[in-house]
Parts: sequence; structure tokens; C-alpha cells
Amino acid sequence: MKISTLTKAVAGGVAASALMAGVAFADGALVYDGGGKFDKSFNEAAYMGAEKFKAEGGAYQDLEISGDAMREQAVRQFASRGNNPIVLPGFSWETALRAVAPEFPDTKFTIIDTVVDLPNVQSVVFKEQEGSYLVGILAAMQSESGKIGVVPAFNFDLLEAFACGYAQGAKSVNPDIEVLETYVGTGFEAFNDPVKATEVAKSQLDQGVDVIFQVAGGAGAGVLQAAADAGKFGIGVDSNQNHLHPGSVLTSMTKRVDVATYNAMKGVEDGTWAPGLIVLGLAEDGVGAAIDDSNADLITPEMQAAIDKATADIVSGAVTVHDFRTDKTCPSL
Repeated sequence: MKISTLTKAVAGGVAASALMAGVAFADGALVYDGGGKFDKSFNEAAYMGAEKFKAEGGAYQDLEISGDAMREQAVRQFASRGNNPIVLPGFSWETALRAVAPEFPDTKFTIIDTVVDLPNVQSVVFKEQEGSYLVGILAAMQSESGKIGVVPAFNFDLLEAFACGYAQGAKSVNPDIEVLETYVGTGFEAFNDPVKATEVAKSQLDQGVDVIFQVAGGAGAGVLQAAADAGKFGIGVDSNQNHLHPGSVLTSMTKRVDVATYNAMKGVEDGTWAPGLIVLGLAEDGVGAAIDDSNADLITPEMQAAIDKATADIVSGAVTVHDFRTDKTCPSL
């Protein structure tokens, strides 16, 4: 079934039997967060994980929602047809999952980026602050102006964890560096507003910022474009976005949402899926700074050595990166 048909069916409230006609009951399901499947960021990473599962002989159905009003209905209808597991990438799925999961105790749900403590839910979260610390190091080493920026979608604890880790990494290199933080908007819709993100990035660039870390999902494409147009540097997020503007994207803070999605689907298939909390940081290769052919010329041996040392220190415990979410403070910002 094509995604467009599926989306229209959910939006129109079509009965589950019609919605999922022809869907195998053992198939997994992946319901994307706002921004769409091909956001070149978080959702696309989840898609890549599901596609890896499919390439190995698995099967899944996926769905792009057109608005928050579809969330609970989409999850319930997948569950009612027996799709298993149902993977929900994004913290904004929490309310819908809490409503639906208790109704389907035999269905396995995996939610990524937040914690839902229910007996049939697996929660996968990341130590975003650790990966962001690494890209902050690179930003500070690259900056010539002594001013770097970060653009979260809006003021939200998870996004602040990125920003705070970034600032800590930068100030470990240059304690006097200035870190500007500007939001795209005030709520979830900001993830889908690349035009506003472009305006915010331009404002930072006008203030002398020469490296900008985007933490805005699909809207972040506007940040990377603005940095490239100005001859400055952007930093991608979630997926490896280095290839979007080779020579301008300094690096990307990757979160292995693809691995979390693949492991959920594969785990149900081979019987290893388990409810509870999974936390992925540098030690688990769950986050990192992406270096590939698109940005290799930008990363000097000194920069590589700096992030290698920081990685080793964080994994060993010699360095602890403060997590904004623990006390809602960030002395470095």
C-alpha cells in the first residue's frame, strides 16, 4: 500500500480493516514524526534502519502523518491490525503511546527520544550532550571570529541538551568563545519551518557567527543553506548531513536512530526485543561526530586528535558532560 493512500485513510478515519487491507499481521510499523520521511535528519534515519531490516528479508509498513491530530489514531489502527513492533521515532509520540499501549498489551512498542514506562514499551534515548560536545570542539577549532551559534527548533529540554553539550565542548577548547543560541519557533511546528530557520541563521551570521549547529530537524536545512551561502560553516544533526553542502558542513552530530529502529524490528523477529530503557552514548556508538569524504578536507589532524581524546575521556569517565535535562541549567550557555 502506498504511503499516500495510507495517510488519506488515516486522515479520513477509514475503518482499520480497510486501512490495512493486505498487511501481514507480523509486519512491523514505523510512524514518522513531524517533518516527513525524507527530512534528511531524524525521520530519515529511522527509515534507513527499517530499510536495512527489509533488505534482510523483514517487512514493515510506514506512515507519514499530516498533523498531530493523526497521532493517536495512526498508532491505534496499526496496533489493531497486529503490526508488531510499532516504532515511534520522536518525543512527540509520548501522549499517543501512553493512550494506546495499554489497550494492546501483546503489541510491542518502541519509542525513540523519550521514556514511557509501560510493560510493553521499549524506550530508546541518547546522550545527545556527548556527541554535541564533540561537534562543539570542532566548531571552536574551526571558528575564526570567536563566535559560534546553535539553532534549536524551540526551547525544549531535549534540544537544550544538544545546545549545552555543544557549548561545553567549545569552551573546553576556548573558554572565551561566545555561543549564541536562537530558536526557530515556539513549538513542534518549528521543525517544519526551514524559511524561519534560514532567517534565524542569517541573523546569527550577521552578528559574526561563523559556525552554526542546527538542532531543528527538517527546518535545519535552512540553517545549513544559509551558512553555505555565506561562506561559513554549518553542523548537521541526527543523520549525517555532511553531503548536503560538501565543504560547508563541518560535521554532523549523528544519533543512531537507524540502529534503534533496526534493532527494534529485528529484536521482535528474533525474540530478543525487551521492554525497558536503552541509553545510547559515545560508549555504545549511539552518538558521534560524522567524518567522511564530504568533510574530510575540513578536519585537520589536530581536530581529529582532539575529538578522539575527548571521546576516550568521556567513555572512561575522565570527562563528564553535563546533561541539561538533569537540572535544567547550563553554565556554559
